[in-house]
Amino acid sequence: MSGVSVDSTAREQAAAVRTKEISARELLDLHLTRIAERNPELNAIVSLDEERAREGAAEADRALAAAGRGGTEVGALHGLPFAFKDTHAVAGWRTTYGSPLYAEHVPDTDELIVERVRRAGVVVIGKTNVPEFAAGSHTFNRVFGTTLNPVDPSRSAGGSSGGAACALATGMVPLADGSDMGGSLRNPASFCGVVGLRPSLGRVPEWPLYNQWETTSVGGPMARNVGDLALLLSVLAGPDPRAPQALGDPGATFAPPLAGSLAGLRVALSVDLGGAFEVDHEVAAVVESAGPVLTAAGASVTAAHPVLTEADDTFRTLRAWHLQAKLGGLLAAHPDGLKPSLADNIRLGEHLTGADVARAYTQRTALSERMREFFAPDGQGHDLLVLPVSQVPPFPADQEYPTQINGRPMATYLDWMRAAYLITVTGCPAISVPFGHTSDGLPVGLQLVAAHGRDRFLLEVAAALEAR
Repeated sequence: MSGVSVDSTAREQAAAVRTKEISARELLDLHLTRIAERNPELNAIVSLDEERAREGAAEADRALAAAGRGGTEVGALHGLPFAFKDTHAVAGWRTTYGSPLYAEHVPDTDELIVERVRRAGVVVIGKTNVPEFAAGSHTFNRVFGTTLNPVDPSRSAGGSSGGAACALATGMVPLADGSDMGGSLRNPASFCGVVGLRPSLGRVPEWPLYNQWETTSVGGPMARNVGDLALLLSVLAGPDPRAPQALGDPGATFAPPLAGSLAGLRVALSVDLGGAFEVDHEVAAVVESAGPVLTAAGASVTAAHPVLTEADDTFRTLRAWHLQAKLGGLLAAHPDGLKPSLADNIRLGEHLTGADVARAYTQRTALSERMREFFAPDGQGHDLLVLPVSQVPPFPADQEYPTQINGRPMATYLDWMRAAYLITVTGCPAISVPFGHTSDGLPVGLQLVAAHGRDRFLLEVAAALEAR
């Protein structure tokens, strides 16, 4: 009897399949059992197709046997059950984008992220739930309903990768893919107690895109621990000729094992980036508690932060411009077909001028330069920025977004996400690592940010913090 379970690390599960300690079919059965136990309540996995999954697992076992006879290697994720985010097109598989307008949509081409994960040998089982067109950090839609928090099902799982984070936390899948514009990898990771990485711009290439030069949204990995996340990043990362802005480092650069240390790090810790946003008192306490932990591990911790004054206007302008460019035609054709908050943001984009967009990109350039100086390796800069992931703990699932923090009203459904989206427009890699809990046991993640391109360094630091 194999000692592998759905709660084993993804690396342990993949190794057990490769050594034939467990077959892909047996591993799939374990995950399908867990899905049957947890998914009816939590609603994380959608478009589940057990029959096709069993066919895929059988094929994975046949491929492993053939590879053994031929002396070839199988992919890094061979035999692992996998559910793709429902905003990522999977050829031959229902992909709804969380929209009733695409409720029966079946793409005929894999996205690049999907292509790479499939090539690594996964067994596709279905999709993970998302908010409509991935807009908003609470996962609900009119096609599949709401994904609930695995720790407290009365609460939100976050979003837009909420289905992925919930499925991971409960052992329904060992790894998950996601995407992040304003925190869609980081917020659900914090809410569900898993790890989510928004990589450096260009680290995980995407194709096809309606606009290859629009760079607020990136794809990235999620996992239950940093080592597993590194494994998935090693599959997702690397250049591709279809993605002209892709960074050149090969995916293998990020593969585990990780051997980082906190000793000697120059850490800037900030609860609110100098008053840039309101933070729930319990979340703030968890973030502040990181200071003594890092200091005890040998880091030099100071209360400091980069000046990101223009980041709010930059993000909101580019987000509205992006949504209008991508979805404006759909809204015009179906005025009542999109959720009101999304429709409102698309309409904001209709009123932007060329000067508005130019201002946003000019500001984004200034923010990038300021972060380069903040992380300057000249003895005066910092190695790491530490701040909250989410400004609130998981909120009630029957709310679209938190309407107040510490009694102070949130004017829009974006206000509570500033801790994540202000980092978005810097282009820097940012990871959410589980770090503590509120008094009623809700997960709170810590956001770690490093200089652009230092994704491997960020993974090593996150792993060292995880192992504290």
